[in-house]
Amino acid sequence: MTTTMLKIKGMTCGHCQRAVTQALENVDGVKSAVVDLEAGTAAVQASESTETEALLEAVREEGYDANLQ
Repeated sequence: MTTTMLKIKGMTCGHCQRAVTQALENVDGVKSAVVDLEAGTAAVQASESTETEALLEAVREEGYDANLQ
């Protein structure tokens, strides 16, 4: 397991937070995703084989900007 930290821009409410959390948790290999609305971050625990780009793309598909922190 590895933890990947993401910086997420554009979240403004609890719905945004839930949408990003669900999108990340639906990526293959992700065990958990903790999204902090106020900090604009996500801590994602995933298997070693999970591609960082897949995490970023999942967030972007929800309409938010995401980068490695």
